[in-house]
Amino acid sequence: EAWFARHRPEYVFLLAARVGGIWANSTYPAEFIYQNLLIEANVIHAAWRHGVKKLLFLGSSCAYPKHCPQPIREESLLTGAIEPTNEPYAVAKLAGIKLCSAYRRQYGCRFIAVVPANTYGPGDDFGEGGHVVASLVKRMAEAREQGLPSVVVWGTGKPRREFLYVADVAEACLFLMQRYEEEGMINGGGGTDTAISRLARLVKSTVGYRGRLVFDASRPDGMPRRLLDVRRIRKLGWRPRISLEQGLRLTWQGYRRQAKAGVALAEAASVGGTTVGGVRA
Repeated sequence: EAWFARHRPEYVFLLAARVGGIWANSTYPAEFIYQNLLIEANVIHAAWRHGVKKLLFLGSSCAYPKHCPQPIREESLLTGAIEPTNEPYAVAKLAGIKLCSAYRRQYGCRFIAVVPANTYGPGDDFGEGGHVVASLVKRMAEAREQGLPSVVVWGTGKPRREFLYVADVAEACLFLMQRYEEEGMINGGGGTDTAISRLARLVKSTVGYRGRLVFDASRPDGMPRRLLDVRRIRKLGWRPRISLEQGLRLTWQGYRRQAKAGVALAEAASVGGTTVGGVRA
């Protein structure tokens, strides 16, 4: 409230969220639903109170039903049960989409919601709770450094996902802030998907890891397939520019920069022979 009152923003891009992969969603369900509900409710309400001209809310494709027709049309929302492994996050994102719609109906706010494909790229969370691309990059990089013979990938590798590079997501948000005015949400993606097994092989090649990939079928697969129907955004004139292969190369470069910066930071924090963050001065 204080920030909105002081800065009086005209346009708001609401992309903040507590996010993560299947492991993080399963481990921290209360934090995923509570923190995301608060973020959405506080920012959207403040935007209305302080007369924001337009707000764009970034939803999530995991809010769609687990077993809905593919590619997923915007009308499929709330037509079936959500995938259990990401339900708390999905419910919160669904609430954000509906908040935009409700404020639009009651107050006439120009609040829109965009549902992107799986986002990845430099600056991602490469930690334990990261999404699939970041997690695979980190684990294969570490396996390469340590000379490990294999890397375990959760699930069967059969699920299919659509991936959208972070710069394309940013451009789509800017494009839609200028061009999209409807109450219903709109999908943002490239219209193609890939199996997790193929993604793992692409990451392996990009990182230069030479070991084996072992798919652990005892771990959850999540939603069988998640491919967005992108006819609406294409009709408006937008499509992504970065291919998955190119995006993975850029992500790998970003990971190496982050890793180098992390080591440099830990070394700078080490004083008088004290070990900080596992790095000895």
